Amino acid sequence: MRRISRSKDQWKYLYRAVDSEGQTIDFLLTAHRDKKAARRFFKKAVRQHGLPDKVTIDKSGANTAAIEALKEETGHAIEIRQNKYLNNLVEQDHRSVKRIVRPMLSFKTFHSARITLQGIELLHMIKKGQMIIVDGRDFSAAEPFYSLVA
Repeated sequence: MRRISRSKDQWKYLYRAVDSEGQTIDFLLTAHRDKKAARRFFKKAVRQHGLPDKVTIDKSGANTAAIEALKEETGHAIEIRQNKYLNNLVEQDHRSVKRIVRPMLSFKTFHSARITLQGIELLHMIKKGQMIIVDGRDFSAAEPFYSLVA
């Protein structure tokens, strides 16, 4: 989770999950950095990719509380690792997002921030070869962008 940009002088937070090979699992832009937002992000990621055995997070208490609640709710044992250096894979992957967003200085609305960040994340997933397969066929590089507008 990273503080990403200001929208009308309020910070917005980008939650991102990356697997051990550097592939993007999920991302979510939120207006708050609290247990409710962290829990919403983890539930979204788990719904699409299943429960993990290990999670590496920063020292945020909200993330820890959300994972503890998820463990209690599901009964699944999830090892929580909180180490400055173990989180480096996510930080390095996040660098590409920061490089594009920083020159923009800020977004006018939360909606424009969400749409822009979805496009940036999608572009990086395409670059990493994470194409979505639907009905046994590969998307062209343009089709995922068109799906954002629909």
